[in-house]
Amino acid sequence: MFPRPIEKAPRAAQLTYQGMIPLALILWLLPLIAVAIFSVKPAGDFAAGNYWGWPAEFAGFENYARVFTDSEMPRYILNSFMITIPTVIGAVALSCMTGFALGIYRFRGNLLIFFMFIAGNFVPFQILMVPVRDLTVDMGLYNTKTGLVLFHIAFQTGFCTLFMRNFIRALPYELIEAARVEGVAEWRIFWFVVLPLMKPAIAALSVLIFTFIWNDYFWAVVLTQGPNAQPVTAGITSFNAQFGIAYNMLSAGSLIAALPPVMMFFLMQKHFIAGLTLGAVK
Repeated sequence: MFPRPIEKAPRAAQLTYQGMIPLALILWLLPLIAVAIFSVKPAGDFAAGNYWGWPAEFAGFENYARVFTDSEMPRYILNSFMITIPTVIGAVALSCMTGFALGIYRFRGNLLIFFMFIAGNFVPFQILMVPVRDLTVDMGLYNTKTGLVLFHIAFQTGFCTLFMRNFIRALPYELIEAARVEGVAEWRIFWFVVLPLMKPAIAALSVLIFTFIWNDYFWAVVLTQGPNAQPVTAGITSFNAQFGIAYNMLSAGSLIAALPPVMMFFLMQKHFIAGLTLGAVK
């Protein structure tokens, strides 16, 4: 039923497998490679129709410098950090508490509430577009970073609660019972017993949510407009109006926008993998 390890397959199958891995890697990275090449080409190459050939001259420094000096890119990046960081903190903090309540306490309606958190994750974004936009307008939160942060926290808490609840359920329940026998208050059990054990899960979830929110484009376009509130993913679209068909500028801006989540993943790689695999093998 389970796949046979490649080491036990015939030699021809092993060679085919080893040959397909680099091919699949190149195909997967091909769009990113194309964007990277575009970002170091001069504008004249595109005017001359040299889309896929070797650059006539290296213009990488000029392109990347112009992204910061001739556009609102610094403000868009700052907006992204001001939206993403509070969202990660808010969603993870709320999900730790709701995950603790749903994972530790046995009360009527526990499973129903948990299912509601799960069901919320399967609602298509597009269905919510009009009511969410009208709600933010009525509340005076349209085109504000606060409105985008509150919406992201509300929407991401469902997935985060599912993640945290399952993680807490896998912890040894004897620790909770022993603390209760010693007379420890419930909030102290959460803060001093459960929360330290959740550090790998918190690290893994923070990386995931940071990436989700940073790369969000749909809600950034629906709920904000202009450089005062738009994050970098939506702000790059203004390059089309500002620079016309300057693919070199668009490519340079896109790569700059992609750097923070990539850097965060590599910085937190150890904790991320530990958090995802914890409990997988007992």
